[in-house]
Parts: sequence; structure tokens; C-alpha cells
Amino acid sequence: MRLIDLLGMSLNNLRRRKLRTVLTVLGVIIGTASIVVMVSLGIGLNELNRELISSYGSLTAIEVRSDVGMGGSSDSKTEPLYLTDETVKQMERIANVSSVYPLLEVNAIMKQSKYSAGTNLTGVPQGYLEQIPLGQGAVPAANSKDLELIYGNAVLQWFTEGKSGSGYWETGELPDVDLMGKPMFVIFDTDTYYQSQGGGEDAPKAPKKYLLNTAGIVEGGLNDYNDYAYSVYARLDLLEAQLKKIFKKKPIPGQPTNKKGKPYNYFIYSSCVVNVDDMEHVTEVQKQLTDMGYQAYSRADWMEQSEKQSGMIQAVLGGIGAVSLFVAAIGIANTMMMSIYERTKEIGVMKVLGCDMGVIRNMFLLESGFIGFLGGIIGVAFSYGVSFAMNRFLAIAQTMTGMEGDISRIPMWLALAAIGFAILVGMVAGFFPALRAMKLSPLAAIRNE
Repeated sequence: MRLIDLLGMSLNNLRRRKLRTVLTVLGVIIGTASIVVMVSLGIGLNELNRELISSYGSLTAIEVRSDVGMGGSSDSKTEPLYLTDETVKQMERIANVSSVYPLLEVNAIMKQSKYSAGTNLTGVPQGYLEQIPLGQGAVPAANSKDLELIYGNAVLQWFTEGKSGSGYWETGELPDVDLMGKPMFVIFDTDTYYQSQGGGEDAPKAPKKYLLNTAGIVEGGLNDYNDYAYSVYARLDLLEAQLKKIFKKKPIPGQPTNKKGKPYNYFIYSSCVVNVDDMEHVTEVQKQLTDMGYQAYSRADWMEQSEKQSGMIQAVLGGIGAVSLFVAAIGIANTMMMSIYERTKEIGVMKVLGCDMGVIRNMFLLESGFIGFLGGIIGVAFSYGVSFAMNRFLAIAQTMTGMEGDISRIPMWLALAAIGFAILVGMVAGFFPALRAMKLSPLAAIRNE
């Protein structure tokens, strides 16, 4: 018997008892929809957590720091494990590392009108500057010779009024500082500056102030946290040249010195950002950096813990939905058993006429599989409707993660898997009734009724 004929017979048999078929399909619809909606909640929660973590910065970046402090002199007999240009080259040779950005942090005092702020000025390579999301301005050109500044979106709150010392945290009002419109006076020799403020005969002369223009401001509001919010950035090579010009052979504040108190003839970086080509390799690269003796941090640890929690929640939610589909499977088995009792004579005639046992089995499997298919299709469609309603009218995502977004997300693979699973459940539920139909005695079946 051809498959098309077998399929037609199966559909006709289902149409004979429309109400029973509809009720059985309804059970599959509820079970499928329950699984899809529950699993979609777990997927949505996992992706929301990923988006929340990625909003703070790159998920493939590793921050590397040295165990050795940046200040003071080195008293050890061996060379301290500092982050230098040679270290950067070593890190670049690690497998799956796409780039390494050294960061040089120096303390600076910035002044504009009657306001001033002690800030962290960070020198970074051109590639690092180009990845900073700017709300205003633009990244300086790579061939620019002028030292320009990029301000974090939260830097403005650190400026205080010179005489009263009050600022945003005391008054609740932002200082009248125009970061983008006016150049900023910058003092690099902070030690000398503070010593000169004390007065007295031994007080040194106030250090020179340098007028620097603004290239841009990081996007975001005053209270929006990101990796760039609280720092001021400048191009690394230009900042190094400026520091050499100012301090010449004197120690640069924040830079370590040797046992004789003299500065090294190269810059020592505060940290490095190691970028990995893929999230799958972050943990592996992080371990290699730790083995080299450095402190390595990444958001992969946070992400891994978050995904484990989301996976547990997803498994629990999926299990709850699976119970509904299990109940639907019992309904399918019951329907197929009832169908056998009603069609006993028909089965007997088919056997007497020499119909193959496999055909009889396949007929019942097709019927049960079609019930699963129909219920799966409608159940998935219903799931999309429920998912839309949850995302549209319920603020679950905001409550659970503190971040706006869709808490229920149904990817295409989930929809297709749900339909396939519904078909599989239907056929498994119809397997034992199909075996029973195969074992019926032909003569007993014909005498039935």
C-alpha cells in the first residue's frame, strides 16, 4: 500500500470521530504551548542577563593587572613582573588573542573657570579609542599630533567649586563646566601642585598648566554605567610624549622607580586589555595569563555563573511544561486504543485479505503522529501569541533583571523542536496500540460485533 493511500486512510479515520480527535489534539496543543512558553522564559532570562553584562563592556575582553604595585620603588633582587611593551608582545603571541591594548593611568587635575577635579587620565592606543562609543564629538585621527581628551559620561560629577569645594554630590546640581565647548587646563605634576598649595618658604612653584581640547564625550547619561564612564582618555603615544616632555628624567607620579629611586627608561602600564577572538576561548586565554603570573579578570566568569543559574531555571520550567505534554500523550494512547476497539472488524478484514502487519502498524502510527503534528503546529502558534502578550503587557523582564527587554523569546529552533517533539510523543504514544492492532486474531476480529 502506498504511503499516500495509508495517509488518506489515517485522516479519514480521524475525521470519523471529530470531537474525540479535537479533544486529543487540544491536549497536545496545551502541552506543546506549555513547554515552548516555559522554555522561552528561560531563554529570554539568559539572553537578558547576557545583554545586561555586555552593556557594561565587551564579553571577549580580559583585563590584566600585575601583582606589583605601581607606586614606590622596587627593592627586590629580581625584576618585578611589570606590564611593559615586551609583555604586550608576549600576550599578542598567545593563541586566539586578536589584540592587546596597554593602558597607562596617570593622575591629573583639570580646571575650567572656578571648577576643578582630580581625575584618572588614561592613555590608550588608537584601536582602543576607536571602540569607545561616543555620544558627542569624534575620535581623533590616527595621524593627529595634538593631545586631545575623551571624557567619560560620568566625569562631570567630579568637578567641584574651588572655594566652597561643593559639587554635584553636595548640591545635586551639575557644575557649570562645558566639557565639549571649552578647552580644559590640565595639570600633570600633581605632587608639585599639592605641595605648592600649602604655602610657606619651602613651597615649590605651582606647576605649569596645559590647555587641551576635547575630542568627544562617551555616550550615556550621568548615571549610566559602562567601562568608560569614569575615566578621561587620551592617545597613548601622545600622552607618553607629553609626560616625557614635562618630567624629563624625573620620576613620573604613579610610575615605579628602581632601587636607587630613579625612573625606568620605559613606561610601565597600569593594566592591559586582552581581546579574544571568540567567547569560547576566553577562559582558556585567561588561564594562560594567570599562569604567566598576572591577575586576569573577565566577564566570562560572571556570564558562566549567570548561564548556570538560567540553565537550572530553564530546566525546571521545561520540566513543568513537559508534564502537560505527558498528560497529552496519555490522551493520544487512549484515543488510539479506543480506535482499535471500534475498528476491530476492519483490522480483521485487512489481515484476511493479506495486508502486511507493518502496514497496519504504520496506519496507527501515522494517525497518532498526525495528532502530534497538528497539536504541535497549533501549540507553537498559540505560544507566539502568549509570548507576545507577556512581552507587551507584563513588565517581567524589568522586575527580574532590572533591564528592559523581552522576557519570553522563541527562537526558530525551539519552534521546530517543539513540533518535532510533539510528533515523536504522538507516535510513541501510538506505538503500543499499533502493536495491539497487529496481534489481533483475524477470525476473532471478523466475528467481533
